[in-house]
Amino acid sequence: MNQNKKIQETLNKIAELVNEAVDPQGAKESGANADSSTDSQNIGCSIRMLPPRLHVKAAETAVKINPVNAPLMEHMMQLGAEMPSDPQFLTLLTSKYWGPAPRRLTVSFMEVVPVALRTKIIGHMNAWNRTACISFVYTTGVGQVRISLRGSGYWSYLGTDVLLIPRDRPTMNLQGFSLGTSDREFTRVVRHETGHTLGFPHEHMRREIVNRIDPIKAYDYFWRTQGWNRATVDAQVLTPLDPTKIIGTAADQTSIMCYQLPASITRDGRPILGGIDINATDYAFAGRIYPKPGHNTDSSHQQGVQSSEENEWSEAEDVPEEEIEQVIQSMLYESNGTQAESYA
Repeated sequence: MNQNKKIQETLNKIAELVNEAVDPQGAKESGANADSSTDSQNIGCSIRMLPPRLHVKAAETAVKINPVNAPLMEHMMQLGAEMPSDPQFLTLLTSKYWGPAPRRLTVSFMEVVPVALRTKIIGHMNAWNRTACISFVYTTGVGQVRISLRGSGYWSYLGTDVLLIPRDRPTMNLQGFSLGTSDREFTRVVRHETGHTLGFPHEHMRREIVNRIDPIKAYDYFWRTQGWNRATVDAQVLTPLDPTKIIGTAADQTSIMCYQLPASITRDGRPILGGIDINATDYAFAGRIYPKPGHNTDSSHQQGVQSSEENEWSEAEDVPEEEIEQVIQSMLYESNGTQAESYA
């Protein structure tokens, strides 16, 4: 067993122990089906970005779906043409949450996928539904969430941005997933990418965690392990989220939305544990952002980030405004489970 794999397994075990201390019952349940080994390839996740021409439209759509997203719009509009194109910078400017109304997002697959495999993937997506009012259902048509198993890497568009992706393109990628993929990877990766679809950015981008990372060591580590260049590492690991521009809990290094990072790249010589499953804090936060009815709430190589050119499609392919409006209405469900009346 090579040294990197030993380190990864050690980090996974530490994270399991921490999760058990926070939520003993949840950790016990999630560990029951966990694979005892770690997959040899630990592919880094990235948040996909929209073409720059759609940034303002994406913000307007997010506000239309969930008016609480609006307060972050003011800073965005002040930037105008100087708006940064990086997906993590974009999360500083506007949130992408679906809002408190119960919704069912349809899920389809870009390839022919065995029933057992798609059922398992959607089952892990719905793990968030333990506390959140958002659920995912399979459709034989074109889903609002569209998953490919053949593209490069693990990635997802962020929250409400998925509505602006042309219907013949995926909104999430799970490279190489099959029924032979370990249960640990289903739990770690599918639930993480679904968190992005719900609008959650990377937890390791919180300033408290970023400040612990040595940039020079991080550049070397991610180049060797992921093939990421300096710009990608800056965007995906070293640029902290502005705490005044995000809704969230205290920084949580065992969140499912946090990378596992080795002690070799931190200033203090201690690892950033990372999350291998949705933990108690994740569930609590999801329940606050997406409350269930009747629940009380408190109001050169660049795999990690794809450039706008790589993700670009023609303006003629942009999703029409009328179609976005129809999709928004189709996702809404009343608290009794019946579909809300469409305004179209």
